[in-house]
Amino acid sequence: MAASKKNQPETYKVPRKLTKPKSDNPKWLIPTAVTLLVFGTVWIVAYYILGADFPFDLNYWNIIIGFSAMLVAMGLLTRWK
Repeated sequence: MAASKKNQPETYKVPRKLTKPKSDNPKWLIPTAVTLLVFGTVWIVAYYILGADFPFDLNYWNIIIGFSAMLVAMGLLTRWK
Protein backbone atom coordinates (compact mmCIF):
# COMPACT_ATOMS: atom_id res chain seq x y z
CA MET A 1 0.00 0.00 0.00
CA ALA A 2 1.14 3.49 -0.72
CA ALA A 3 1.90 5.67 2.28
CA SER A 4 0.06 8.90 2.66
CA LYS A 5 2.10 12.09 2.38
CA LYS A 6 0.16 13.63 5.24
CA ASN A 7 1.67 11.19 7.71
CA GLN A 8 5.29 11.92 6.77
CA PRO A 9 7.01 14.64 8.83
CA GLU A 10 8.29 17.68 7.00
CA THR A 11 11.99 17.78 6.37
CA TYR A 12 14.00 20.42 8.17
CA LYS A 13 15.27 23.23 5.97
CA VAL A 14 18.31 25.16 7.12
CA PRO A 15 17.72 28.91 7.14
CA ARG A 16 19.98 30.74 4.71
CA LYS A 17 22.10 33.71 5.64
CA LEU A 18 21.61 36.31 2.97
CA THR A 19 24.17 38.76 4.33
CA LYS A 20 27.91 38.54 3.83
CA PRO A 21 29.93 37.66 6.90
CA LYS A 22 31.64 40.66 8.44
CA SER A 23 35.41 40.67 8.45
CA ASP A 24 36.60 41.32 11.98
CA ASN A 25 40.24 41.59 10.92
CA PRO A 26 42.02 44.80 11.76
CA LYS A 27 43.52 46.46 8.70
CA TRP A 28 47.05 46.25 10.11
CA LEU A 29 47.03 42.49 10.75
CA ILE A 30 47.99 41.03 7.37
CA PRO A 31 50.57 43.69 6.37
CA THR A 32 52.26 43.38 9.76
CA ALA A 33 52.33 39.58 9.67
CA VAL A 34 53.71 39.45 6.12
CA THR A 35 56.31 42.11 6.93
CA LEU A 36 57.50 40.17 9.98
CA LEU A 37 57.67 36.91 8.01
CA VAL A 38 59.74 38.53 5.28
CA PHE A 39 61.90 40.42 7.78
CA GLY A 40 62.70 37.28 9.78
CA THR A 41 63.52 35.28 6.68
CA VAL A 42 65.75 38.02 5.23
CA TRP A 43 67.50 38.46 8.58
CA ILE A 44 68.40 34.76 8.83
CA VAL A 45 69.39 34.45 5.16
CA ALA A 46 71.58 37.56 5.45
CA TYR A 47 73.22 36.11 8.57
CA TYR A 48 74.09 32.85 6.83
CA ILE A 49 75.04 34.16 3.39
CA LEU A 50 76.84 37.38 4.26
CA GLY A 51 78.65 36.09 7.31
CA ALA A 52 78.30 36.26 11.04
CA ASP A 53 79.21 39.98 11.19
CA PHE A 54 76.12 41.04 9.27
CA PRO A 55 73.52 42.41 10.07
CA PHE A 56 75.19 42.80 13.48
CA ASP A 57 77.93 40.92 15.26
CA LEU A 58 75.57 39.16 17.65
CA ASN A 59 76.68 35.58 16.95
CA TYR A 60 73.72 33.22 17.37
CA TRP A 61 71.39 35.99 18.57
CA ASN A 62 70.88 36.82 14.90
CA ILE A 63 69.09 33.49 14.50
CA ILE A 64 66.96 34.14 17.58
CA ILE A 65 65.97 37.58 16.24
CA GLY A 66 64.95 36.13 12.86
CA PHE A 67 62.96 33.25 14.30
CA SER A 68 61.33 35.51 16.88
CA ALA A 69 60.06 37.81 14.13
CA MET A 70 58.64 34.82 12.26
CA LEU A 71 57.12 33.40 15.46
CA VAL A 72 55.35 36.69 16.21
CA ALA A 73 54.04 36.73 12.62
CA MET A 74 52.66 33.22 13.00
CA GLY A 75 51.00 34.27 16.25
CA LEU A 76 49.36 37.19 14.44
CA LEU A 77 48.18 34.93 11.66
CA THR A 78 46.24 32.83 14.15
CA ARG A 79 43.96 35.87 14.62
CA TRP A 80 43.21 36.06 10.88
CA LYS A 81 39.60 35.20 10.06
